[in-house]
Amino acid sequence: MSVRACYLGLIGAAIVAWIASGPASAQTKLRWAHVYEVTEPFHTEALWAASEIRKRSNGRFDIEVFPASQLGNENQINEALGAGAIDIVYVGINFAAATYQPLGITGAPFMLRDFEHWKAYRGSKLFAELAKGYEDKTRHKIVALTYYGQRHVTANKPIRIPQDMKGMKLRVPPAPLVLMFTKSVGADAIPIAFSDVYTALQQRLVDGQENPLPTIMAKKFYQVQSHIALTGHITESMVTVVGGHVWNKLTVEDRKLFADTLQEAAAKATEAIEASERILAGELKRLGMTVIEPDREAFRKAAIPLHNDASLGAGWTRAQYDELQALK
Repeated sequence: MSVRACYLGLIGAAIVAWIASGPASAQTKLRWAHVYEVTEPFHTEALWAASEIRKRSNGRFDIEVFPASQLGNENQINEALGAGAIDIVYVGINFAAATYQPLGITGAPFMLRDFEHWKAYRGSKLFAELAKGYEDKTRHKIVALTYYGQRHVTANKPIRIPQDMKGMKLRVPPAPLVLMFTKSVGADAIPIAFSDVYTALQQRLVDGQENPLPTIMAKKFYQVQSHIALTGHITESMVTVVGGHVWNKLTVEDRKLFADTLQEAAAKATEAIEASERILAGELKRLGMTVIEPDREAFRKAAIPLHNDASLGAGWTRAQYDELQALK
């Protein structure tokens, strides 16, 4: 059965189940979908959160987690969220920004200085305002922000300066803002679904890809790429989104239960990911990759002039940009 056909079946089942259940009840079953591997903190903390919500609600909510693109790629699970066939998703900031552009501000290359800057943004008034803008646009509720890691470039050749990427066929997520990075280095952006990246690298359909160290390890890209350049060009985040068809039916108390638990899960995943980044370059080297410390300042200088280029997906205002840069 095709993924689309599965969605249609899920949509019908979701509508019938939700109508039958009425307000949040003992039999409320929810689906949480994401594209990450079962070994990654995103998934293990999603399992923890599902278990905690079940326990803290005395069994009124039963959340099943579907990892590793089981219910579709990132675009597809977002479509299913809108249709009510999926109830909770992890979604990358750049994917969320395709719907509400200002939320993508931290997805631009070298927009965030480091992990401390990211933490300042997580707790900021700016993030709260942008999350509210997304909610107003989509009717879905962003309840948590999780650190995804700094993105680095893998290839089958050394990359030390931006010019080394000129003409390179670089796999990127199908999200418009990523073009800001590829343009800054002169690479050719090749959008490929996350679940298909390993095969694309293996078959040399693309020359390289860019992802955080935990993802490079979990997806075993070291098996099909010989070099990694620690460009750290994007400090990536993802949001936990509860579908409006669920959130709007929750009581005030249950909304607090969901928000508190999902934020706790996000914080735990963030800590695990940040800790793993400190050791994974060494692990990848032991697995045979050549690890390169490139000229990050050269990459940064190439990217900064594009930060507010609307043609490359910069949908934020100058005031929002300045507010983000002022965070400490």
